[in-house]
Amino acid sequence: MKKRSRPISAFTRFAKLAARATGKPGAFITAAIIIVLWAFTGPIFGYSDTWQLVINTSTTIVTFLMVFLIQNTQNRDTEAMQIKLDELIRAVESAQNTMLDLEELDDEELDSIRAEYEVLAQKAREELRRTKSKIRQAKANQTR
Repeated sequence: MKKRSRPISAFTRFAKLAARATGKPGAFITAAIIIVLWAFTGPIFGYSDTWQLVINTSTTIVTFLMVFLIQNTQNRDTEAMQIKLDELIRAVESAQNTMLDLEELDDEELDSIRAEYEVLAQKAREELRRTKSKIRQAKANQTR
């Protein structure tokens, strides 16, 4: 296994840290507390437009930034999973190496391959039904 040739970028470190932190119960509780505190301050500020603007602007900014962090994390996880799957395909002798890097194909090519595998799956289900039927028959014949 090769060692990492370059250090992890500051953004990647930040994205990982933020994803871990915001995915914990404490982050949800903190957000809920902020909303409750904001709601309780409504009467103090007379439910003014500025009071409403504070929560609207805050949640919009947080949501906007989180979209990019979530997408970064999702992309990294998907990429790692694809590499792991490619390694499994490569390592299994009976696997088709043509399955490596399928994510790089266009939709038409993927649909064509999917159709081939749907036919294989249908044949496998039919074979399973026949086998189960034979087993039931054999059991029925034994009990007679």
